Amino acid sequence: MARRLWCSALFLLAAGVGFACSEPKVSLNKGVREYTDSDYPQVLERWTRSKSLVAISELDNLLTVTSTFESWDFRWAYVVKYANDYRLTVEQRRTLLEKTLAETQDSHRFYVTLYGTKVRWTDLTKPQTAWIVRLIDDEGNETAPTAIELISRPGPLEIRYFPYTTVWRHVFRIRFPTTTPDGRPTIASDARWFGLRFAGAEGNEELRWEIGEENATKRTAFAAPRSLADAAALHPGEDL
Repeated sequence: MARRLWCSALFLLAAGVGFACSEPKVSLNKGVREYTDSDYPQVLERWTRSKSLVAISELDNLLTVTSTFESWDFRWAYVVKYANDYRLTVEQRRTLLEKTLAETQDSHRFYVTLYGTKVRWTDLTKPQTAWIVRLIDDEGNETAPTAIELISRPGPLEIRYFPYTTVWRHVFRIRFPTTTPDGRPTIASDARWFGLRFAGAEGNEELRWEIGEENATKRTAFAAPRSLADAAALHPGEDL
């Protein structure tokens, strides 16, 4: 009886991930954004996805993964908050924004946290990991990462700016190329969604970002730059 109750609870937990409120569509369009530091939580939520893979028969949480895609839009909001929190000068903010936005030209970057009952199997940097991760889209593109960095000791930036970071999870920054060796985009220009696939002997799970048409525009906390070089000057030294 108790086992049936546990199974039912786990099933409802897993199902709840799929039946929760629909996730917002995102825009990959680039351009000036107008954010204040108070907009950051909403932007973080828009660019973050979470899924769990549960083995009901074994009462085992095989994989819980939460990830934020560090898009152009997300980075703009991040820099606004960072600049406000650290009281950067206008010139420092401009430098930081330029550096941060420029990183989107040659790589797609994701902040990823993983939890699984078998902790050793959820370290993506180890040969014995249970999972491989790929960048995918609905056009059939599948791309391996160029770098997976383990953040062994998350600091105040990770914990405060990505509040789903906990001591129970492995934390990574994962980087994928924006183009294939033959020059094709790794996320197709007409893709309806893109995402991360985690697959292995334990099963597979996908995080998806549905692509919409709207561009986010809100009030800015400081003058909006008119070009990437002008716009891109807001971030001194933080690897986003």
